[in-house]
Amino acid sequence: MLGSTKEILLEAQQNNYAVAAFNVFNMETAQAAVLAAENRQMPVILALGERYLDTTRIEAFSAMVHTLAAAVSVPVALHLDHAYELESIRKAIRCGFTSVMYDGSKFSLEENIRHTKEVVKLAHRAAVSVEAEIGSTARGDFSDEEEGDGRLTDPQEAGIFVQETCVDFLAAAIGTVHGMYKGEPRIDLGRLEALHRTLDIPLVLHGGSGTPDSIIRESIRSGIRKINVNTEVSMTAVKQLTNFLNEHSAPHLSRVMADMQQSMATVMERFIDLFANRSGSE
Repeated sequence: MLGSTKEILLEAQQNNYAVAAFNVFNMETAQAAVLAAENRQMPVILALGERYLDTTRIEAFSAMVHTLAAAVSVPVALHLDHAYELESIRKAIRCGFTSVMYDGSKFSLEENIRHTKEVVKLAHRAAVSVEAEIGSTARGDFSDEEEGDGRLTDPQEAGIFVQETCVDFLAAAIGTVHGMYKGEPRIDLGRLEALHRTLDIPLVLHGGSGTPDSIIRESIRSGIRKINVNTEVSMTAVKQLTNFLNEHSAPHLSRVMADMQQSMATVMERFIDLFANRSGSE
């Protein structure tokens, strides 16, 4: 079923777990995420990054996700990730996305507030929830994200930002990276705890790939309710593709894609279990 991103995260907030938000951009990635969610009987958020809109027709992608969601019993939300352009957000709202992320992290606090308020007004009019970011998640290895400067979120600024903008959830920059870490992760859990004490909305962690399970569990205990995962799923699929091509001299593309989809679904299930605090992920 198609689910409301906000309702999914508020339920996670009430029951102290996090929901996986998998970055998807084609049929195989979307189907893998929905299959994993159905297999684990947990909600899932499908996140289409604005950067993929040059190669992915947003109207067709949304229609596909709506069809996939209608065929399963768990809530499936559709989210526009890291959008910088208001027109992308308008398109996502028109196409039936259940939430959008406006990324104004490159701006000053005052300018970010001004732009985000405009997005919130537009989205809330259509009953679409809004994620925003202050601070900036840095880019690690194997990432296709925009470069971030790694500025950590200031709890006092976050309080002002949320009060002024009325966003529904906030991305917390606490030292995770987009992609894989180049060295030992340096995650500021104390900062996250301060944000959790300051804010009463669900918090979002960008950069789930490569983050140690123990840190993930601690972050969930400190208010993280949505965790974005992209690179680790991509790396799993590419490794599976390499192995498949080494084992089959002239495979048909349909077999290659089916094999990659299954490999992605398997790693996605592990993340879903971890974020749900299930003992099977220990």
